[in-house]
Amino acid sequence: MAEPHVSPTWEPPPQDEEFSGELDAAERDELPASAFAFPEQRKEPLTSASHVRDALARFDQVQDVTDADRALAFENIRRAAGYYDVDMTARSWTDLLH
Repeated sequence: MAEPHVSPTWEPPPQDEEFSGELDAAERDELPASAFAFPEQRKEPLTSASHVRDALARFDQVQDVTDADRALAFENIRRAAGYYDVDMTARSWTDLLH
């Protein structure tokens, strides 16, 4: 059975707001919800290629989210991966569950 299509909410940050290293609490708090893979929970920021790779690696470790949240996060990660030129082989969020 095909998964229902989910529209991503992720948007690239303004050039002066791209963060490639660790985000401190203040930087994280300043990010809009659209900067996160899981926007409602504000989990897994997608502000650089390294953050996208981290979100892919930790996808199955995110707790307290629904399947719908995971489907949205996957689409957000896919959009951010395209923007940051990160290779992504998974075709569905279920491919990221280990």
